[in-house]
Amino acid sequence: MTKRPDPRAAQAKGGRQQSISRRVIRLVLIPSVVALILALVVAGYLVFNGYYTRAVATSVREVSIPAATALADVQRERRLSIDFAAQSGAAAQELQEQRARTDAAVGELRATAEGALAAAPNSITTRWDDLVARLDQLPQQRGAIDYRATSREKVAEFYDGILDAATSLFDEQSRVVPSKDGAIGGNTATEAFRVSDLMSRSASVIVSAYGAKSLTAEEHRTFAGLIGAYHGELDEVSESLEPAAAERYEALLKSDAWSRLIAAENELIAAGPWGTTPPTGLNVDAASWEASSVAVSDALLELSITQADAVSKRTLDAANATLLYALLVGLAAIAVAIAAIVWAVRQSRILVDRALSVRLEQLGADAATMVDKRLPEMMDRLRRREKVDTRVELATRDYGQDEIGRLADVLNRSLSVAVGAAVDEAATRAAGTAMLMGVARRPQRPLQRGLRTIEELQNKLGDEDVLAELFDVNHQLAQTRRFLENLVILAGGQIGRRFHKPVPLRRVLLGAIAETQKYRRVTLRNTPDLSLAAAAVAGTTHLLAELLDNALTFSPPESEVFISCGQASHGVVIEIEDAGVGMPHDALEKANALLADAPTPDVTALRDGAQVGLWVVAELAKRGGIQVSLRTSAYGGLMAIVLLPTRLILTAPDAAATPPSPRERMTPPAAVPPAVPRRAPEPPAPQTPATTAAPVAVAEPPMDDSYPTAEMPAIKDGIPAVGGQTIAPTHAPPTPRPASRPPLPVRRPQEHLAQQLRDEPPGPAPEPQAPDTTRSPEQARSRLSQYQRGWKAGRAADEGDGPRTDGDRKA
Repeated sequence: MTKRPDPRAAQAKGGRQQSISRRVIRLVLIPSVVALILALVVAGYLVFNGYYTRAVATSVREVSIPAATALADVQRERRLSIDFAAQSGAAAQELQEQRARTDAAVGELRATAEGALAAAPNSITTRWDDLVARLDQLPQQRGAIDYRATSREKVAEFYDGILDAATSLFDEQSRVVPSKDGAIGGNTATEAFRVSDLMSRSASVIVSAYGAKSLTAEEHRTFAGLIGAYHGELDEVSESLEPAAAERYEALLKSDAWSRLIAAENELIAAGPWGTTPPTGLNVDAASWEASSVAVSDALLELSITQADAVSKRTLDAANATLLYALLVGLAAIAVAIAAIVWAVRQSRILVDRALSVRLEQLGADAATMVDKRLPEMMDRLRRREKVDTRVELATRDYGQDEIGRLADVLNRSLSVAVGAAVDEAATRAAGTAMLMGVARRPQRPLQRGLRTIEELQNKLGDEDVLAELFDVNHQLAQTRRFLENLVILAGGQIGRRFHKPVPLRRVLLGAIAETQKYRRVTLRNTPDLSLAAAAVAGTTHLLAELLDNALTFSPPESEVFISCGQASHGVVIEIEDAGVGMPHDALEKANALLADAPTPDVTALRDGAQVGLWVVAELAKRGGIQVSLRTSAYGGLMAIVLLPTRLILTAPDAAATPPSPRERMTPPAAVPPAVPRRAPEPPAPQTPATTAAPVAVAEPPMDDSYPTAEMPAIKDGIPAVGGQTIAPTHAPPTPRPASRPPLPVRRPQEHLAQQLRDEPPGPAPEPQAPDTTRSPEQARSRLSQYQRGWKAGRAADEGDGPRTDGDRKA
């Protein structure tokens, strides 16, 4: 199976992802930049071509024309040098003057060519260097001529080499011209110069013959070949001459010098070679030949210069036009490319901002609102078992039928599926919690009946050992009831116990202590004389019992758990402090977060049930508006701080003030039988010696319908005590009677009514008297009855006076 790439990894590898706007702009910008580059390349090519053409035309115009003028002087110097070499001393003065003119023309040519050929192609500069090298040999060659150290053939060969180098330069210049017309015109100008050179060479041959007074056969053949060559090339050149050069050509053909030269050439060719003197019938002498040949040679040279000037001017104009056109086209292409880029970027931004970004941002905002706000709200309503209409809650706007609309439709359908799954899960959870609540409530009926049965047995039995065991069984069943109530609370149900009147805060604390397993280790330090609202009694008692149970479970068996209670600005603060193992910092933060947020109980979060008590405390605190927090205690364990809000606290003007002792050990007698009987203060009564008579029934003090008037007794030296002193019967014990089992309790009218509803308030309890050293059976029975009443006082914290539910117990 092909592994799909992870988009997050690709994003991390490629860096931060770009927005759609940037991507679209980049998509448009890249082709525009490429077009701009192409425009720059084309413009650069055109500009370079125009500049190159202009450089070549400039070099032709600035170099070729001065070079032709200088080469014309070189041709004249060649003719005179050959004549000087043929006859000694002939035309020496004229030769020196021509050499001066040649040097001046060559110097001017060099000065012009150095600047003009700086940007010329390499092929032109190479041929120019060859020409300059040959011109540099002129002084040496002139010395050889002056000293008669060379022959006329070598003189002709040297000057011919200079002119051949110049012809090669002109020919290369004509070939490198980019334009076709310029190349053709330049080639014509070069051929015209060659015609002039060939004609000048033929004239030099005859001048040399007249000076040497002989024309050899070899010279005659050379002369005839040169005459045929320049006439043939002139005929070809004449067909492609520029108008100005063509006019000169026509003028040349009509000139007398041209006619005389043609006639002389024909006679010399016809006469053939000759010896010491020219043939007798030859009508051409040296003077006429020189005059006609020089005139025609100059005319042909002017023809080539005119042709080169016209061609170079036309080529230069074309090069300038090409350069200007290239610049204009390049600038226009750049401007168009830049305008296209600006337009494309603007249009892409308009497209993205108006057609894509706005819709996508709106879609993202709607999806974020749906996921972050509306969906959690629906989930919370589902957890609260409220009805949710998905069609109304998931109503979205119409995004059209394009790709964005289809994306929005897919997102909406995904959310619908998710919400549908959440609704199904909520329904399943509701069914599960309802089943859990039913399962938790079903055992409470037989459990309540068992508690009543144990109470009846406690009233019937008189054996203190058996009675203590029954107290333990009763306590364990009460604790089991609390565990079952935990399930009801986690399932969202309410505790079955109800109270309709405020209960003293001290008795609420005692009731919570009575529901713990190891209640003997709990020490109640102080309690303000306040009462708790009836609606909060059951939940607060259960909450405190869970915190106490946790503190007792996770602390050493020999350690104590302290309860402190005091008033604060925002209510009443109850502190439960233990010396147990404590909690790690991270676990403590998580526990406090759970207590603060009180989320809906989740089965996956409960795991193995080890933290059920924490979830129950959080749920009860949320229901009652109670703040619960945990922190490390001074003993290394935990301190649970419970803040009861002011709205749950009432003053207790009816309750008797019971100032707490500095340290009062809360040890309900529900699981500890009395120790060896010791005397306690009793009301005035006839003293009887201790005997083994059967126990007698003792009247119980009247009790209200919420909590008994006597507080939970404490075991001090095995004697039940209330408020730090032993409890004495409020009525004189009846006469003892023998029986096999203890008598049934005596029911008194209005005994279980609230104190405010009784016809007459009960009489005050007699002041305790000094303990006696002897105890009668009646006194023992009285103590046992007091023991029972103390146990009932502890039980009263869990019972109310309202209508009973399935989990209620009767007094």
